[in-house]
Amino acid sequence: MSLLQIDELDVRYGALTAVRSISLGIDEGTTVALVGANGAGKTTLLRAIAGAHRPHLGTIRYDGVDVTNIPAHRRVRLGIALVPEGRHLFPGLTVEENLQAAAGKGRAGPWNLDTVMDAFSILRPIARRRASALSGGEQQATAIGRALMSNPRLLLLDEVSLGLAPQAVDAVYQSLTALMASGESTVVLVEQDLRRAMSASTRVVCMLEGKLILDGLSSSLSRDDITNAYFGLRRVGTAAS
Repeated sequence: MSLLQIDELDVRYGALTAVRSISLGIDEGTTVALVGANGAGKTTLLRAIAGAHRPHLGTIRYDGVDVTNIPAHRRVRLGIALVPEGRHLFPGLTVEENLQAAAGKGRAGPWNLDTVMDAFSILRPIARRRASALSGGEQQATAIGRALMSNPRLLLLDEVSLGLAPQAVDAVYQSLTALMASGESTVVLVEQDLRRAMSASTRVVCMLEGKLILDGLSSSLSRDDITNAYFGLRRVGTAAS
């Protein structure tokens, strides 16, 4: 049984349908790269899964439980955590305080202040620095660490590398790669860099104009396959379920 099962999901902003009749199952321990052009509906889909935006139609099941109408804070307790685009840290709090703000909000598990700082080694030297004084890469690492403090089974990462210098992206992904390889969390990763998306994931899902247009194992898809789907040049179909 899939850890996450989405069936015929529609999500709207007023009269605008941002996600259209999407059905998708995600198995536990996998890493899924969610790709697509700006406006494809990726962020909206993540927000719907996390409970930040209520769907208009369809169902979301997590570990066999219908969570479609369960509020976001209860989904965190069940094991769903979202790292939003833009990070949304508390700027006046230190790195350590931002991490501690999420402690006890989710499930019991291995992630705590020490294990998060061990996983994201750039955080320990800056633990007492305010979030407003951090670089983009340091902010992203803090935001991911904060999500891990809730001990999620399902980690949703929105635009991990957006606006970061290449060196900062390398540092963040170095820590993420170990996390994803461990299989301790199921990860859905929104990433514009196709090279990183393919190398970090076991599966690639591409959206176009709110619809799922490509779904396949990363190892069985070429960059051209994904690029063609990304821009709607050719409907490639489903390479794997």
